[in-house]
Amino acid sequence: MALINAAALSKSYGATDIFSELSFSIPHRARIGLVGPNGVGKTTLLKILIGTETPSTGKVQHSKELKIGYLPQEAQFASDKTLWQECLKALEDLIALEAQLKVLERAMSDPDEAEQAMAAYGRMQEDFERQGGYTYETRIRQTLTGLGFSAEDEQRPMTQLSGGQRTRALLAQLLLSNPDLLLLDEPTNHLDIASIEWLESYLKDWEGAVLIVSHDRYFLDQVVTAIWEMTPALETYRGNYSAYLQQRTERYERQLTEYKAQQAFIEKEEDYIRKNIAGQNTRQAQGRRKRLERMLLESKVTPPAGTRRIKLNLEAKGRSGDLVIQTEGLSIGYHDEGRPLFAVPDLVLLRGELAAILGPNGAGKTTFLKTMLDIIPAYDGIVKLGANLKIGYFAQAHESLHPEWTLMKEVEAASPGMLPAEIRNYLARFLFTEDDVFKQVEMLSGGERGRLALACLALQGANLLLLDEPTNHLDLPSQEILESMLADYNGTILLVSHDRYLIDALATQVWEVLPEEKRLRVFKGSYSEYRSALQTETNPENGAQSAQNEKLHEKPAPADTKNRISTNEARKRLNRLQNLEDEITELEEKLAVITRQFESGTLEPSRVQKLSKEYLLLQKKMDEKLDLWTKLSEG
Repeated sequence: MALINAAALSKSYGATDIFSELSFSIPHRARIGLVGPNGVGKTTLLKILIGTETPSTGKVQHSKELKIGYLPQEAQFASDKTLWQECLKALEDLIALEAQLKVLERAMSDPDEAEQAMAAYGRMQEDFERQGGYTYETRIRQTLTGLGFSAEDEQRPMTQLSGGQRTRALLAQLLLSNPDLLLLDEPTNHLDIASIEWLESYLKDWEGAVLIVSHDRYFLDQVVTAIWEMTPALETYRGNYSAYLQQRTERYERQLTEYKAQQAFIEKEEDYIRKNIAGQNTRQAQGRRKRLERMLLESKVTPPAGTRRIKLNLEAKGRSGDLVIQTEGLSIGYHDEGRPLFAVPDLVLLRGELAAILGPNGAGKTTFLKTMLDIIPAYDGIVKLGANLKIGYFAQAHESLHPEWTLMKEVEAASPGMLPAEIRNYLARFLFTEDDVFKQVEMLSGGERGRLALACLALQGANLLLLDEPTNHLDLPSQEILESMLADYNGTILLVSHDRYLIDALATQVWEVLPEEKRLRVFKGSYSEYRSALQTETNPENGAQSAQNEKLHEKPAPADTKNRISTNEARKRLNRLQNLEDEITELEEKLAVITRQFESGTLEPSRVQKLSKEYLLLQKKMDEKLDLWTKLSEG
């Protein structure tokens, strides 16, 4: 029997229908990702499954003695106990068994009770050992460390932990309690990349079932084997997130083809009926009309539903110089703290590149961005910015937005020339319609503020973007569109993000802050290449063999993933070719100007000598650009 069977579930709040007629089952060892746009009812569905909300119609049936662990997005973990004590609560049965064993140990020292106590002790000790009784403290420490807690945190009272830490503490407690089914609502929200990777590994080996609501596409790729998409109907797909993308596209195209074919058939039949209903072929026309009416009643194909998506267009207006960012002897930090957060090797970021900045929460990634912008002075060293830069900054906390302003006023400030009607049309592209445009910024949700900040950023025409967690609070459709737009962007990007799917698709360099070593590690290449290099570095003897084994046993990448990677690479190559063509044209024009001066015959000998040197330098540059253009166009 499945762990959960749900039949015809519907949920309404007053006259508003959230979802209707959802039927599904969750089998043993399931690995399911639940996705869909914000507001479609994913969290509500989880609450119905655990019984804290009731469906408007339908029924949920649990298997006998089903043990469910539920992680909400924000845990209200009120407790006066320490973190360690809360983790021990998840193992109460095991600890009670340990206490019984100690009682029996004392009884075995009494000759009158020894024989009976020893018999009971043997059975109980075997059960205790099977449940991991001799290693539970190690398990607790491994779980807390994996989720980003330090040894000092273990004895901290829960009241001293932040909201994000409390959510992680509840997750630790749930994992230790070993339920039959885990329902996780955005489990990666408060985790850094190292903790997310630990959780991925844990869930892959875990014996129970899991249903995950997540906007983390890379996490879903690593963990789940099925995707449920709420539209608000429930569409099911086999495989991980990348496989879902491919199947979704194929399903949409198939449904659209079927719909168009039926519409063409209906139009043809209606045309025949219209022409013949009053003529010699009346009976045939009447027969066709009856068959058409029956078909429309019983098997009419509806057009595939489309979702509301933001329409984002990022375009750099004006070309920057080839050298965009260069640092020398740079250290990041605050002088009043007396020591830097981390040292930075000399960096070079060229036009068209995307550098992804990784690191744990609190490591100084935002401080690094603000140092690049000269909002915070460098602790030591210098930052050199290239020529003709127009910088756009997307702040994680959206500090550039004004809480008391309306959405209309924010866009008007970003683009003073826009008329009110143009502003309303523009905001509609970011899913702000009707009276939404007159809301104050402080009334918006996190996702809405993110969309508004992106709307303002897109109006700036910047050729250097500094983006601090731009996918935070965005739903999956919006993340997909942002990724596509950044791939097509013709400028340079410095990106702070925990979104490994986005980083893997776009990064040309990876810069990771290592707080324990107080340095920034720089890797020139993609995120996948970076991970492979780290694996080899961590285990140099077996690194090559591990990589080979991983390649032998890995599942074939879905076609959509291959297409996505190849498409992004093609876009980057085309952008680079276009940039090279622009540079070559510019050099040709400069050479033509010098040639016309030579032909005038009025130059002084000293001027001829100077122009000759300049001509040779320009010609050398153009030859180099032409060679590079030839290699790129052939490769």
